[in-house]
Amino acid sequence: MDSTAKIYLQRALNEISAAKLLFAVSNDLKKKQEFQIDEETTFFSSVISHSYYGIFYGAKAILLTKGIKTEMPDVHKKTYEAFEEHFVKTGILDMELLKIYQKMIVRADGLLQIFRDEKWKRGHFTYQTIPQANKEPAEQSIQNAMTFIKNIRLLLEK
Repeated sequence: MDSTAKIYLQRALNEISAAKLLFAVSNDLKKKQEFQIDEETTFFSSVISHSYYGIFYGAKAILLTKGIKTEMPDVHKKTYEAFEEHFVKTGILDMELLKIYQKMIVRADGLLQIFRDEKWKRGHFTYQTIPQANKEPAEQSIQNAMTFIKNIRLLLEK
């Protein structure tokens, strides 16, 4: 695996770890007291954002296997479109996941939908909703990011 792809994969894993940590602290009164955080404070918006970035960096890592580097401006849009074009529309991701999981069918469209949903949630919940209202979307974001990265990581490390 390319060293830059490794860096992106590690960044993706770090983002998911940060999301899990912030989610746990948001739900743990003892931890809030330990860190001198107000009881009402939550970090669910940040969980959604970190989960999205886990997916984003995972997509950038897998794109490098095709020699595709996405850069500013519009890096998020370019990354999403390149991921869709080179891994989903071509069916490459489906075939690789099919080989890895053998009997288990994992549709690339499902992974793309996770990417699409998290991109939308990052904008919507980060900028338009109070943090306490984001607990359920935050929890789903972590699960989505973990599913996405698990599959990307399997492709990168084989």
